[in-house]
Amino acid sequence: INELTTPGARFLLGKAEDADVGSNSLQGYELEANEYFAVEVKESTDGTKFAELVLRRALDREREPSLRLVLTALDGGDPPRSGTAQLCINVTDANDNAPVFAQDRYRASLREDAPPGFTVLNVSASDADAGTYARITYRFGKMPAKVLHKFVMDAESGTITLQEALDFEDTRRYTVLVEASDGGGLVAHCEVEVEVLDVNDNAPDITILSVSSPVAEDAPAGTVVALLNVKDPDSGGNGEVSCELLGEAPLSLVASSGGSYKVLVLVKALDREEAAFHELVLRASDGGEPARTGTARIRVAVLDANDNAPVFSQAEYTVRVPEDVPVGSTLVTVTATDADEGLNGHVEYS
Repeated sequence: INELTTPGARFLLGKAEDADVGSNSLQGYELEANEYFAVEVKESTDGTKFAELVLRRALDREREPSLRLVLTALDGGDPPRSGTAQLCINVTDANDNAPVFAQDRYRASLREDAPPGFTVLNVSASDADAGTYARITYRFGKMPAKVLHKFVMDAESGTITLQEALDFEDTRRYTVLVEASDGGGLVAHCEVEVEVLDVNDNAPDITILSVSSPVAEDAPAGTVVALLNVKDPDSGGNGEVSCELLGEAPLSLVASSGGSYKVLVLVKALDREEAAFHELVLRASDGGEPARTGTARIRVAVLDANDNAPVFSQAEYTVRVPEDVPVGSTLVTVTATDADEGLNGHVEYS
């Protein structure tokens, strides 16, 4: 009998035989006490009494897949005599149970450098039905293509594997919808939350926003020479950046109130005559293990100021001149130099 059979349904059981006649013949039937079935006595046109099994309560194969009941036939003699038969009732399955996931929500964490083919996790659903009604297949629910391209589902085992490389800086969390279907078309759903864990796969990036070049050599200390921005898209310690200025230069690196912005300022006066330009190397290091670094170069030219007077090659020249030297004769040539450049270094004599 199928478990979806409606209460009130009747099943003919046939009849018992009694060779006696009259009151000593078959008079009725009794059924072993149970919660599902009752027996009713029916009489045919020829007076023969037969039994009908009546379903009183809905069956449930998952609760009781089979029943064994004793049917007794009684006569009216004194003392009465009886005969028994065993009723073996097999409850056949109906697809009255949907699949059920072991969890409504699954959670998994993956490093962003996990390779394609890496197992994310395994979802599991069960079905109380039997046979094909209990056979479960898995698939993804309706999701954006971006998510569907990242993962692949094994329809038989419920194993989710990684299909494309992850990138923490692009997406930090995925919500994957999973459906489980049984052989009768009933469906259950669950969610899988996949958290992407950061890996120190990005070096700090230094962006030069502006550079003041050339810088006048008489510029005061504290003059801002360059503005730069330092960023690292990683998170946590992997994204914490420290900066330093390599080499010797009369400049200092100062963090601004914005956090990631840095400024290069003069810490002492420049001297173009000592160095006409300065080559600066900036190095930024993150807090990862191992740390990653990024570098940038800045060339700052020094603009001349007229801070040097001309200097004669000699402080005093002594010349001996004959008294008959002709007018217009060269007596001596004096020379002076100026360390400045351009017009500041052009020397005139008087």
